[in-house]
Amino acid sequence: MISDEAWAVIGPLFPRVKATGRPPIDRRTVVEATAWRFRTGAPWRDVPERFGNWNTIYKNFNRWSNAGVWARVLEKTQSLAQETGDLDWVASIDSAIVRVHQHGATLPRTTGGPVELQEVRAGTA
Repeated sequence: MISDEAWAVIGPLFPRVKATGRPPIDRRTVVEATAWRFRTGAPWRDVPERFGNWNTIYKNFNRWSNAGVWARVLEKTQSLAQETGDLDWVASIDSAIVRVHQHGATLPRTTGGPVELQEVRAGTA
């Protein structure tokens, strides 16, 4: 899953284990479970048992997300890849593959006219 070299870079970016309270789950295990979850697209409840309790994994992911840990991990890995020349910032976006999100498809449109056609059909005008 996550190589020792990669963990040496990103491991220190995660919060330190508290000395009190419940014994914490291993940080690396949580990161590997999170990577598995996003790589497969599976729901949190389907995270394999080898990673531990799915709810614990989710709570750690969510807590770290709110604290900005994942953003720091992204920044660190991008900066290292940029330094070594492994990162290419060129992106090609073709309008044939860009789609409107399902929630954006039903937004009201300004057509310049006083009444929208669908409003006339519904008898609301």
